[in-house]
Amino acid sequence: MSEAYRKLLACVEAVRKRTDFVPEVALVLGSGLGDYARNMKVEYEIPYQEIEGFPVSTAPGHDGRFIFGEIAGRKVACMKGRVHYYEGYSITDVVLPIRVMRLLGAEILLLTNASGGIRDGLKPGDFMMLTDHISSFGVNPLIGENMEELGSRFPDMSEIYDRGLREKIRKAAGQLGIELKEGVYVQATGPSYESPAEIRMFKLLGADAVGMSTVPEAIAGNHCGYRIAAISCISNLAAGIAEHPLTLEEVLEAGREAAPLFEKLVTASIASF
Repeated sequence: MSEAYRKLLACVEAVRKRTDFVPEVALVLGSGLGDYARNMKVEYEIPYQEIEGFPVSTAPGHDGRFIFGEIAGRKVACMKGRVHYYEGYSITDVVLPIRVMRLLGAEILLLTNASGGIRDGLKPGDFMMLTDHISSFGVNPLIGENMEELGSRFPDMSEIYDRGLREKIRKAAGQLGIELKEGVYVQATGPSYESPAEIRMFKLLGADAVGMSTVPEAIAGNHCGYRIAAISCISNLAAGIAEHPLTLEEVLEAGREAAPLFEKLVTASIASF
């Protein structure tokens, strides 16, 4: 048993000492969805810092706690705030919460994020469901000794984002009258925003939006057997496309404006899973 797996089990045990809640869905709240937990029928909350060895969110807009409860009748483990690689954590720690929720019982993983639009026609406030991603510019969370207890050494990535879940999200968006874009997300490590030349490169490679999260979580989630879906809120146009310098304030403000519709879409999607 690897040290990383021992640490994972210790974190699961720490949660189990606090609650016996068994989730069906694991939900990761990205920028702009920090207040989503008010839509939950909360049963229990655990701040990350109260779990020994657990990484703690330091990014603005990421509160840093597990919330266990119900959304639309489904039992959900919600990450109110994620951990990013740019915060200085090892990539294994970045995906530790995803693995914890899987070992607690979750079988579906819904990831959300804020991203910069690359594809022509995308604009701030749009919602884009991920159909695929490009991971080549980040760090793969499966590097190092494989956790055989979770999955195989060389997991297939042909369909990371589950086709069936994507169809349910499409239907949920349609019923709400929300225009749902679809596309490929590329992750850069951050925390600096990408340069215009990098954005031109990403566009040539087929990326539709860019961000600083999600991809390691999806890779680790796929490795340990989740069915995965992801929705991105386009918070800004990427560098070289926008006519002004990029700022965190712009991202957070776009997230706040999009939050009411984003929350409805997340709730309807979970209800349909």
